[in-house]
Amino acid sequence: LRVVNYLGGSDKTGQMDKLQCNQPLIVIGTPGRIYDLVKSGSLDIHKAKTFVVDEADMTLDMGFLETVDKIAATLPRKVQILVFSATIPQKLQPFLKKYLFNPVIEQIKTKTVISDTIENWLISTKGRDKNAQILEMTKLMQPYLAMIFVNTKARADELHSYLTANGLRVAKIHGDIPPRERKRIMSQVKNLEFQYIVATDLAARGIDIEGVSHVINDAIPQDLSFFVHRVGRTGRNGLTGTAITLYQPSDDSDIRELEKMGIAFLPKLIKNGEFQDTYDRDRRANREKSQEKLDLEMIGLVKKKKKKIKPGYKKKIKWAVDEKRRKTKRIEARARGRAERKARKQEF
Repeated sequence: LRVVNYLGGSDKTGQMDKLQCNQPLIVIGTPGRIYDLVKSGSLDIHKAKTFVVDEADMTLDMGFLETVDKIAATLPRKVQILVFSATIPQKLQPFLKKYLFNPVIEQIKTKTVISDTIENWLISTKGRDKNAQILEMTKLMQPYLAMIFVNTKARADELHSYLTANGLRVAKIHGDIPPRERKRIMSQVKNLEFQYIVATDLAARGIDIEGVSHVINDAIPQDLSFFVHRVGRTGRNGLTGTAITLYQPSDDSDIRELEKMGIAFLPKLIKNGEFQDTYDRDRRANREKSQEKLDLEMIGLVKKKKKKIKPGYKKKIKWAVDEKRRKTKRIEARARGRAERKARKQEF
């Protein structure tokens, strides 16, 4: 089978010349270049039987959907269209309704959300300068290759400039980087000319970079599904990896949503020049919940103890409070013992 690859930044004139002699059976390429070849009359797709749109949500985000629409408009009416996408955003719906008639929808569920070879750390940025915090982290990590994901192109430019000014070898990848330049950067990455890559979610999917030992999330992605794609850049092929996510108090609801997806975080902080384990961010809430579990009898005794009463009665209340606590501990210990015995029986 004759399969060709048409990408922006490659030799278009040479591709057009070859198409005059022989049309391919399968075409794989970027929307802009494929449409250029179709519009010029060089690439003949009026008899195509199948049209595949891969990474449809990314195609939309990068502004290529209009070009894909123009390609689809030149295809025969009976063409089979397949659309692959991690998410189906609302802005993609008009395109799908225009070209897909009574489509079959297949949802592929992953067995594990994140590879068990990845350690997933959570670090608070509260009261810290994020640029300085990331710079400090780079000095502690000693990565083979680290990817730092940001949410916007402006933030990518800012962080790239800051880290470069501080002497780090940093590449930058986002949607405004021309295809030819992006190809050159990727070649440099493969040749280990960079130790860090600052990227938007364009690089979280579709670009495969080997040897990523660390991933840093400068912020939690606006689309939470991208979190898995970002973190999945490390810990591949059985190798270990570390994913570090920076967060602030306003991100708490997003973190809870990620935890519901089965993602477990290890809370960390930077202290005395090293990463250290720290308290869980929910410790205050958990403590308040445990206080709520105090029964009414205990609460009543404690309140009486605080009142101005006779010393002898005060001792009786103190004894009652202590005795109540001892009973509660004994009940909890017996319950744990029963649970452990039951678990051992199930093992055998």
